[in-house]
Amino acid sequence: MQKRLRLALLAALLAGCASGLAGCANGLAEREAFLRTLVGMNEADLVRTLGVPTRTAEAEGHRFLAYRESRVDIVPGAPMGFWAWHGGLAYGGGLPPEVVQRTCETTFEVVDGRVAGCTLRGNACD
Repeated sequence: MQKRLRLALLAALLAGCASGLAGCANGLAEREAFLRTLVGMNEADLVRTLGVPTRTAEAEGHRFLAYRESRVDIVPGAPMGFWAWHGGLAYGGGLPPEVVQRTCETTFEVVDGRVAGCTLRGNACD
C-alpha cells in the first residue's frame, strides 16, 4: 500500500498542477519534500518507483538518472477593444495568445548504488 501511495504522490508532483501555476503555490516545496524521501533509496527501487529515466550518464564513479517532464501552456492574449489617449480613440487589434514550453528535469545522483541527492532544473519545477 505504501508503494502505491508513493507512486500516486509522485505522479501528482511530476505532472504539475492541472490548474496551472496559479494553483501551485506550494508545488516546489511539496516536490522537494517528496524528493528528499528518495535520498538513500537504492537505484533499482528508484527506477521501480519512478520508471525508466529519460537519460543517464556516468562520471567518476557517480551515476546520474534524469527524468524530464514537459508541458505547453497557453497564456491568453489581450482582447480587441478601443483605447483612448490624448482625447482621441484608437481601435486595437489585441494581442494574440502566447504558447510557452515549460520543462523540468529532475536528476538523481547515485553513488555506490544509492541515491545521494537530486537537482531540479527548468521553468516547470514548481
